[in-house]
Amino acid sequence: MPSIRLPDGSVREYDSQVTPAQVAADIGPGLAKAALGARIDGELSDLSTPIDRDCELALITSKTRDGDPDPDGLYLIRHSCAHVMAEAIQRVIPEVQLVYGPPLETGFYYDMAVPEDRPLSSEDFQAIEKEMKAIIKENRPFTRVDMSLDKGMAKLKDEGSKYKIDNAERAAEGGSEELSWYVTGEPGKNWEDLCRGPHVPSTGKIGAFKVMSLASSYWHGDANSDQLTRVYGTAFPDKKQLKRHLELLEEAKKRDHRVLGKQLQLFHIDESVGQGLILWTPNGSVVRGELERFIRTELTKQGYDQVYTPHVGKLDLYRTSGHFPYYQDSQYPPLIDSDYLQSVADEGCSCAELSARMTEGDIEGYLLKPMNCPHHIKIFASQPRSYKDLPIRLAEFGTVYRWEQSGEIAGMTRVRGFTQDDAHLFCTEDQVEKEVQGCLGLVKTIFTTLNITEYRVRVGLRDVDSTKYVGEPERWDKAEEACRKAAASLGAPFSEEAGEAAFYGPKIDFVVKDVIGREWQLGTVQVDYNLPERFDLNYVGSDNKSHRPVMIHRAPFGSMERFVGLLIEHFAGAFPTWLAPEQVRVLPISDKSLDYGREVLGLLLDRGLRATLDQSNERIQAKIKVATDWKIPYLLIVGPRDAENRNVSVRARGFRKDLGAMGLDAFLDAVQGEALSKGESSLIEEHFPDAGKES
Repeated sequence: MPSIRLPDGSVREYDSQVTPAQVAADIGPGLAKAALGARIDGELSDLSTPIDRDCELALITSKTRDGDPDPDGLYLIRHSCAHVMAEAIQRVIPEVQLVYGPPLETGFYYDMAVPEDRPLSSEDFQAIEKEMKAIIKENRPFTRVDMSLDKGMAKLKDEGSKYKIDNAERAAEGGSEELSWYVTGEPGKNWEDLCRGPHVPSTGKIGAFKVMSLASSYWHGDANSDQLTRVYGTAFPDKKQLKRHLELLEEAKKRDHRVLGKQLQLFHIDESVGQGLILWTPNGSVVRGELERFIRTELTKQGYDQVYTPHVGKLDLYRTSGHFPYYQDSQYPPLIDSDYLQSVADEGCSCAELSARMTEGDIEGYLLKPMNCPHHIKIFASQPRSYKDLPIRLAEFGTVYRWEQSGEIAGMTRVRGFTQDDAHLFCTEDQVEKEVQGCLGLVKTIFTTLNITEYRVRVGLRDVDSTKYVGEPERWDKAEEACRKAAASLGAPFSEEAGEAAFYGPKIDFVVKDVIGREWQLGTVQVDYNLPERFDLNYVGSDNKSHRPVMIHRAPFGSMERFVGLLIEHFAGAFPTWLAPEQVRVLPISDKSLDYGREVLGLLLDRGLRATLDQSNERIQAKIKVATDWKIPYLLIVGPRDAENRNVSVRARGFRKDLGAMGLDAFLDAVQGEALSKGESSLIEEHFPDAGKES
């Protein structure tokens, strides 16, 4: 006789076993029609799942109560659509062997082994989508069939798919005592796939979909294993949402920092240098340099001291901090003396034994630094400290190195070497809340200046059931409470997420939503009671006794590489004047105006502006087109009449026509003021208020 509690707090009592579908029908026909699945005590489930116990039940539809797309609803739709796509592909190419097909944040994919003599291509998409439409129109139910492990394995072996057998064996290793299949229709008569589920009630609930692209993949991600074909698709509850998603993808292509970075010569990646290692070209270096100058100015206001530390450190340093071997899988291999390596090789030392010796501290060596904090800790510990000295704030644009898997590297947003605008604050316990608030205020200043308005605040707490966290629970409690109070001081909603803390302490993250809706974790502030303990840091208190400082880690930009990559896409390469690699270009109408053009250029440079002069023999329209492609904020067209009147004809980015003539001195004052104030288009607003964007 299950008692079922719903999200609104109401309780429904039943005399016998019931399903979420029956509960939805009891609530009302509208909900019964809209329901796609359910969460039973938090676990995502089919609508047909039997409930024979007391539980909490939340029914899943395509929208939340606020009208936003429901992530659970999208998950169910996309997982189900992956099955429909797989069935459709097997109709088009019957010899295809299926591997697995999970839903993703923006869609889904299915990996499959395709016969060599009949490869899949984008030319097959139309035929695949035609079959998918037919399957959806049939509105066949997703029927779950459970089998014992032995019976299920026997079934798979009879069918002969090594991929599905492997999937089942992995499920068994994970503790599964049963295997489940989902049939789109009637068991024994319709298409089926080994799957844990859950799914929407029937194919007709899928809505709008599209087969998107093809890619190569490998079985279990192993390049030495079977090569597979990965088919990507996406699905939404309706055509309107799908259309919006496709429009955003098109916009994303236009803003792709990898494309714009090459077009605007902002950065370069060279395979002979190494994957994930960014070469900052002159234009990109301007953007990075301006950001660094900006943040340094703000740090000076807040009383930070600038430091510099080496790119490597001894293994013992990172053993003490816990970074080695804790993060060993994401670090570059340690640098060990070559003579020592030769001697242990001659002894017959295995790689496993060598690794164990390094982990246990029997071998000394160096490590490309994965974090800056141990170096800053050593600066703090380099001299006696008094409570009167605190807080001490040490800042560095420090480059660190992580061994990211090659398949995870992506342009500037996921790299192997990156520079953090890193700082570490050492303070008393009473100072923690105020210092964290100062760090958060710095992040807000950066976001406001760069017109980044869409972000959320996440307080990352420890997962009390996990063993990955170091330190005493009492210290964690203090640190987490300090983070909560600081986040609350922002006056904006924030979420708490267990399991998102760093291994040494809780943190506050700023998760930024870019102009096309994607989320990026950027600025972060972390409170740490543990590293001061591990390094035995101390200061002398007002009582003349030794006390342990609290450490705060903070990086408002996070990674400079990721941040600049995000900014390229945020501004679509059209940086505001203060950040633009080239702020003004002077375009003489003809050689007759070159001398005046040179004079204008000299005055721009004297004002500290980044400017160039186009001295080519091209016609003025060609010069304008070239300069426009470089997304330069201001073009100054100068001719004989401009020289005579000491004017410039101003053309601004985003306008197809000249704004009009303007006195040279007035332009110099205005554009310099705009750059120094880090404002946007103040020159146009003040001097050409009637100008309307035409493109």
